[in-house]
Amino acid sequence: MFLTCDYHTHPQGHQVRPYTAELLQPWIDQCRAKQIRSIAFTDHDRYLAGINFGVVDSLREQNPDLEILAGIELDNDPVTSGNGLRWVDKNWDRLDFVLGSIHYFSGETEMLDRAGDTSQIEARGVSEAFDQYIRELEKLVSRGHIDCLAHLDLVKIHGLSPDGYDPVERFRPILEIVHRRGLAMEASTAGWRKAVGEQYPHTAILRAAVELQIPITTASDAHSYAQLAADYEKLAAVLERAGVTQIARFHRHKSRTI
Repeated sequence: MFLTCDYHTHPQGHQVRPYTAELLQPWIDQCRAKQIRSIAFTDHDRYLAGINFGVVDSLREQNPDLEILAGIELDNDPVTSGNGLRWVDKNWDRLDFVLGSIHYFSGETEMLDRAGDTSQIEARGVSEAFDQYIRELEKLVSRGHIDCLAHLDLVKIHGLSPDGYDPVERFRPILEIVHRRGLAMEASTAGWRKAVGEQYPHTAILRAAVELQIPITTASDAHSYAQLAADYEKLAAVLERAGVTQIARFHRHKSRTI
């Protein structure tokens, strides 16, 4: 399997950097170098001030050989996600692709996935932290205005898991909701850059998603164009072991498989 789409990228990084040709063109050049045919720009909704649809349109005109999707990552930030949701609703017809993700436990103001910081997991106990994370996923899906769930089992980022952990048993309820809602789920290489040292989600979860016929996208969660499509050869092998035979591509919130 050769992977040609990257649907989770952050050209702005973790700050407001207005979209310009100078900011975005290196990502397109890297697409060609990595043989990526379809890319989605999915900066976090807290940095939506930097998103410029006109610049994306111009980039498409100048690079007609590639499919360039306007997107965003909409999470559950207690401060900014309400405004992000309103922005997505207002700009739905200009967006191609909306990722949904969980970065916060209820009642917290700091991300649960900060590098090296396991305090939020340990304070709850690992098993309860997983349960709370899944409840946040359920609320995110119920809120709507998303096309695909990012890094479904991100809660494992620090390499901690409950005793006797069965990934499918834990995540099957949310997978069934994803299936009923007609959403997609990404397979991401980002976990290989983290303490957990494996892709998101677990291979067993990918197998369960295949059984439910949930569309699968591929992603690197790149915060630099140099990370675009990182570890795609490893991801392709994982997907093959999981029985994934088709990858979803999006346009105007509609998916098709390749």
